[in-house]
Amino acid sequence: MLVRYKIPKTILWVINLFLIFLGIFTLFRFATYFAFKPKTLSFFDLVPSFLMGIQYDLRWIAIILLPIVIISMIPSLSPFYAARNKKWWTWYLAVATFIVFFFFAADFGSFSYNQTRIDAGAMNFTEDLETSVKMLWQTYPIIWMILGLLVAVLLVRWMYHRSHWMVINRTEGLGIPYNRKYFVITAIVLGFLVYGKLSWPPLSRDDCFKFKDSFKAYVAINPLQNFFSTLKLRTPEYNEQKARQAFPLMKEWLQLPPQNEFSYRREVLPGSKALESHPNIVLVMCESFSMYKSSMSGNPLNTTPYFKSLTEKGIFFDRCFSPHFSTARGLFALLTGIPDAQLFKFSSRNPLAIEQHTIVNNFEGYNKHYFLGGNPEFSNFQGLLKNIDNLQMHTEKSFNSPKINVWGISDKDLFLQANEIFKKEARPFFAIVQTSDNHRPYMIPENDTDFQKITVSNDQLHKYGFESLNEFNTFRYADYCFKKFIEAAEKEDYFHNTIFVFIGDHGVAGNAEAMYPTAWTDYRLTDEHVPLLFYAPYILPPQKRSEVVSQIDVLPTIAGMVQQPYINTTLGRDILDPAKRNNFAFITNTAGRIGLVNDEFYFTKDINFPDGMLVPVKLDGISYSKAQRDSIKQRMTEFTSAFFETARYLIMNNKPIKSH
Repeated sequence: MLVRYKIPKTILWVINLFLIFLGIFTLFRFATYFAFKPKTLSFFDLVPSFLMGIQYDLRWIAIILLPIVIISMIPSLSPFYAARNKKWWTWYLAVATFIVFFFFAADFGSFSYNQTRIDAGAMNFTEDLETSVKMLWQTYPIIWMILGLLVAVLLVRWMYHRSHWMVINRTEGLGIPYNRKYFVITAIVLGFLVYGKLSWPPLSRDDCFKFKDSFKAYVAINPLQNFFSTLKLRTPEYNEQKARQAFPLMKEWLQLPPQNEFSYRREVLPGSKALESHPNIVLVMCESFSMYKSSMSGNPLNTTPYFKSLTEKGIFFDRCFSPHFSTARGLFALLTGIPDAQLFKFSSRNPLAIEQHTIVNNFEGYNKHYFLGGNPEFSNFQGLLKNIDNLQMHTEKSFNSPKINVWGISDKDLFLQANEIFKKEARPFFAIVQTSDNHRPYMIPENDTDFQKITVSNDQLHKYGFESLNEFNTFRYADYCFKKFIEAAEKEDYFHNTIFVFIGDHGVAGNAEAMYPTAWTDYRLTDEHVPLLFYAPYILPPQKRSEVVSQIDVLPTIAGMVQQPYINTTLGRDILDPAKRNNFAFITNTAGRIGLVNDEFYFTKDINFPDGMLVPVKLDGISYSKAQRDSIKQRMTEFTSAFFETARYLIMNNKPIKSH
């Protein structure tokens, strides 16, 4: 029909290409829907997301096709002017298609790993390119994936050739003249599609969050749109004026000294229960130690029976949250007491934020150690750790044990090597042990023959939060490593005067419905919910605590146990202080959402929108009237925004305290 109107061949080809790309983008969105949709959402619930998704897709299709239309306004550059032109334009389309398919594949991997679209946060891993490539190589069949991608691109390129031939075949002998007005009209239409909608402002990434549901938003957003829209957010920023305005509210919630005027510094003196024995501190940051996957949550798969037995002999917090999903951000929060609230770039990679005050330096007379089975240059861990005075680094080059994968030696060997150093110490010591085995590529050393893998059906695995049998057994292997460590330590003299602190660096997104209220799964509290244990059977009486606490509270709490003053300059608190009020944990993620968990509710909002959601986090919570809930929501809204602005300010303004 279009041929009758003597539309130029180039425009006819562009129309065909438009339909091909629209089919490709739509198929990918359907694949995302079928692969990752929650049970609670039907296809009809997601129809608005699909319709908005078409808007994003049309924008990127138009971006791909506009060069053909604009450049072909010069007839000699048209794909139908010469065979050479056809060759160059089909290769241009092949490269564009490769980029599209690459983003689709990376986005699919991002969704399967942490249930979010790919965004500019992925650039953090390009800064550790060698390690990231090794991890992918050891985890996935990369050769076959690349071959599959190339075959798909070549197949689509053949479709472009075929479409080009069909246009020639249908227009042969019709004498269709070159008419620039068709090119201008097509360029205007494609330009309008790039703009994205009929009103001001143009279509943006933020529009998808109007659905107020993460999966609905992710189905709508196009991976290319999400990635390139967030690139500009990698530049760290803060607003001192907003941080100053937030201070009165922060001062109230954190119970800061009355004399403080826009200062978070407080010198804390030992309490009446502080230990005078100068106990050793062993702080273990446990890789991906997600609470709902553990035995402590009541998970029927009983993955961590030994660690559960430790929690019954120590001070155990079962409602602890990391501020973010990331190992680098977890280490930053743990050492500084500040959530890493810069959304798309690790603060450990920011030269202006790397110098930080840490409470570890207040442990005077202590030897300081750090243990990691792999490379401390990953995510610039070592740059952050340089803030600890006289720290002795024990990393992959220090050990005789064999490396098992990209992350270095096994956690069991790491623990046993640390134990060898601890038992030789003549002075009190503060040690940080960072595990890494409980992570892709999920490898368990073959020489640990006393660890027995077990088989569980896929239905059971998925029901109780695991994506694969390898992940499940690796989580169990972490429990085995904890057991080997504590059993070895118990035989040594230092054990009797040591506080072992175990905390997850972050959680992992997944199905926690069998263990926790729906908020954990639907609003991804699984990303941040981690166990926190203070274990010292000879010096700490056991307690089970169920108030909400944060990863940033760990160092102030440890310091509060020891008979010495310390200086706290940031947002963490001593969670064992009987005078503490307001149980809460601040949460942020790279999807641009911030939130606050307390003992009853989770409040979450998009940073670009004033409205937020208040969802219950307890099955047997208190019944509140609408007016009471509105009041709670308003209070949590104000404090969440205040905390976010304060965290971003402190990241850039928590410089080390110089000793005199």
